[in-house]
Amino acid sequence: MAYDVIVIGAAVVDVFMKTDAETIEINGVSQGKPIHEKLLAYPLGSKILVNELTFSTGGGGTNVACTFAKEGLKTAYVGKFGKDDHARAIFGWLKSEGIHFLGQVGGQTGYSTILDSQADDRTILVFRGANDEFDFDKVPKREFKAEWLYACTMIGKSFASLEKAIFYCKHNGMKVAFNPSPYLAAKGLGFLKNILKKTDVLILNKDEAQMLVGNGNERELCQRLLEQGPRIVAVTDGARGSFVMDEKEAYWVLPAKDLKIVETTGAGDAFGSGLVAGLIKGKNLREAALMGTINAEGVISAYGAKNHIFSSSEMAEALRKERLRPRHEVKAF
Repeated sequence: MAYDVIVIGAAVVDVFMKTDAETIEINGVSQGKPIHEKLLAYPLGSKILVNELTFSTGGGGTNVACTFAKEGLKTAYVGKFGKDDHARAIFGWLKSEGIHFLGQVGGQTGYSTILDSQADDRTILVFRGANDEFDFDKVPKREFKAEWLYACTMIGKSFASLEKAIFYCKHNGMKVAFNPSPYLAAKGLGFLKNILKKTDVLILNKDEAQMLVGNGNERELCQRLLEQGPRIVAVTDGARGSFVMDEKEAYWVLPAKDLKIVETTGAGDAFGSGLVAGLIKGKNLREAALMGTINAEGVISAYGAKNHIFSSSEMAEALRKERLRPRHEVKAF
């Protein structure tokens, strides 16, 4: 069986905790370096009431696979989770969405606790568990066939398997989208150079881009990253929107002016997968970037990384309305 897209990445169970936490700002100097940070504050030694508790499947791998499945693309997920109740929840969700599982089972399933803040942002406590024990050599290669591979971050022992999967896919004529995290970007350009040479679409945020190629404006960052091998580079920058560039075109997609933010977990996954889904469906770069933006804005309008991912028909209707009465400004940059 050949798939439209295979996704490799983490699978976890997310628990969203809504509390009355306060945000505080710290300004000072530590070890001779200036510090400016916003922190969530909880009183030490006390019990904290949780006002709202929500459970869902999460992790970059399943978040991304959700977009592709809802877009009607034949999708497979590759990763590792345990033999426990959390694993059953993830496997049940994959089955309900028609996403084929080509991964492994064993160890303890990953788990994330998302602590809500008062500034439409969040802090996440992550236990990666079995996600760091994935072995690509055990993947059935006769089933590992697709037009695209979408590679999310894998760390620990699983990074070597991520690298093997990308090299295998390029050797077998598949296109590769890669979304590194701060964990990988912080290791520097040299660490990821071989992967970037095999990457067709690179998706990362501005902080991650600067970790790899230094400071600069969006055009400079995209240009430097294109020089490392990718055909397309997409750099997201929170409330400033997203910047997408190939060798011929460069677009800045601004957020919708009427956007209401509830919770931001999964926004980057939704943007990247929406962008690549557009490319798989033959959209031009501008419209694919718009699909990524619309998908991400749907996710941050509700709790949970998957609860408002657009279906194929919903996305088609959103794009139709966008042509008639644009909610998003798209600029060349």
